[in-house]
Amino acid sequence: MKRRTFCAAGVAALAAAAYPYRRAGAAAASELGAIGLDARQLTLKAADLDDLRAGLRGELITAQQPGYDSARRLWNPAFDRHPALIVRCLGAADVRRAVSFAAAHGLLTAVRAGGHSFSGQSGCDGGLVIDVSPMRAVEIDPLKRQARVEAGALLGYLDREAQAFGLATTAGVAADTGVAGLTLGGGLGRLGRRFGLACDNLTAVELITADGRWVRASASENPDLLWALRGGGGNFGVVTAFTFRLHEVGPQMFGGTLSYSFAEARQVLRSFADFIASAPAELYVGIDVQAGENSERLVELDVCYSGPLKDAERVIAPLRRLGKPRQDELAAVAYVKLQGSAETPGFAHHGMYLKGGFLDGLTPKLIDTVVGFIESTPSDSFDIGFQPADGAIGRVTATASAYWNRGASHNMHVLSFWKVPGDAAERNMEWVRHAWAQLEPLTRGYYVNIASDDQHANAIRGAYGDNYPRLAALKKRYDPTNLFRLNANIKPAA
Repeated sequence: MKRRTFCAAGVAALAAAAYPYRRAGAAAASELGAIGLDARQLTLKAADLDDLRAGLRGELITAQQPGYDSARRLWNPAFDRHPALIVRCLGAADVRRAVSFAAAHGLLTAVRAGGHSFSGQSGCDGGLVIDVSPMRAVEIDPLKRQARVEAGALLGYLDREAQAFGLATTAGVAADTGVAGLTLGGGLGRLGRRFGLACDNLTAVELITADGRWVRASASENPDLLWALRGGGGNFGVVTAFTFRLHEVGPQMFGGTLSYSFAEARQVLRSFADFIASAPAELYVGIDVQAGENSERLVELDVCYSGPLKDAERVIAPLRRLGKPRQDELAAVAYVKLQGSAETPGFAHHGMYLKGGFLDGLTPKLIDTVVGFIESTPSDSFDIGFQPADGAIGRVTATASAYWNRGASHNMHVLSFWKVPGDAAERNMEWVRHAWAQLEPLTRGYYVNIASDDQHANAIRGAYGDNYPRLAALKKRYDPTNLFRLNANIKPAA
């Protein structure tokens, strides 16, 4: 399965059993059972629910209403979350009201924007989902070269609007990913080696904090909060809008896919490692060693060259000499096509389980371990991928933002996927665990945006490194009760 197919189709993470929240009982049928932050059963009174509903421009949805199943549905069909209530927000005032309600009642709270959480934490069982996906406006100022993007927008929306003015910023690799989740976790993408992470291009954020305050964070207003939001995930509140710096680039670039047979994997990967170490920052090459159609194993390169088109053939020529290409689709192409910006289905046909971590290089030991494991442990539904994390990303110091793992060469992911419904989930998850047992010792830290929901506390600290104490102090200031905990969670400082 090609990387584009599998990302843009929206595959996601670990299957989870739904927690069936309870109604309050026959005598109080209009009341609603829910789950609190401490996992206690709560009862929400009808008057409180009516008050919440009356104060919204958007919708309050519960299980008794038509449309509940559609509203609770996540990007990944492997998850079957059943929240007690969903607030679909139309603006910052709705978000503020939902956050205040959650805090007042001590509700387990999830925040949903694009719904792309690899660990399924865009939803929850028995709690409240604050859904900002209806907030999708994208406004481009071509003179200031900036974009103001509401929190529910998808990457494809940002790409299309910005490219209409010959502008872009780093925005992932799958168009139906949410801008919010991608940016708050860092934001790797096809322009990252040239322009840095999505969060490096983030100049301002509008946020509702856990105590219901509207806050703006920028270089001149609450700069410490902006620092934390550049890689600190959804720990500090519910973002309602982002402002990004844009760059003149496109609309035509050079790229596409180039694939080799798995039989050449060691040669291709070793030659590639030698080449990419000195490649220009305008060249992005993601690599996936994966099961293709009919279970054929492939090494596939996802190429994007954003430099002058006249130089493209010369720059990418070494990639065509890594082995004997099985398929070569490299050509001049619109950036929005490389990004798949017309492909925003929002839901997937596969479930997925994933592990990942950063690499200091594509070393011979790493390559031998990856190829050897695939040779010894067959699977017809796997992907071990390497996404560039160097260039301009590594030129930012590790303490300049919450995103700690600067200096890595690549972000590696190990995943497996399966049809839903189906009975292959556990088998495929076990394949990932066995692979990760061999590969994890070769990594350092991990990327917040590909966390799995069984990530242990030490691994989470590895994502934030020496920035963790400062982040914990800011967490205590902005979310002392840890209301926003369904994420790569930072505990409030003691």
